[in-house]
Amino acid sequence: MESNRQKKIATVIQQDLVDVLQRAASNGGLKGVIISVSKVNVTVDLSVARVYLSIFPNKEAKSLLEGIRSNTPLIRHELSQRTRHQLRRMPQLEFFIDDSLEYIDRIERSLEGDDDPINNPDLLGKRKKS
Repeated sequence: MESNRQKKIATVIQQDLVDVLQRAASNGGLKGVIISVSKVNVTVDLSVARVYLSIFPNKEAKSLLEGIRSNTPLIRHELSQRTRHQLRRMPQLEFFIDDSLEYIDRIERSLEGDDDPINNPDLLGKRKKS
């Protein structure tokens, strides 16, 4: 269970990180790419922040994540400059892809398509775990 302090720090990091990443993407010449910070989890000792990113389109997500991970020190410095009056120490940043939207989309396509287990109960045997 997160404390109020963890939630506040996560919110501050999330809001400022959105601005930093969107500005970097637009200055870097990435047109048509949307980077959103879906969630930030801060550890109990406030030393590590796990940042979950949603990147659209999905085909560029892995390459952009590698670029973001390689520029983590610069991103962390920019965040620390923005939050210097709110945080004493900036947590280490760890970036991950948030694939929950893709998962939901796969489920919807599955239910709308030919592999609908409700309409075709024979497919249930294939879906069961062994």
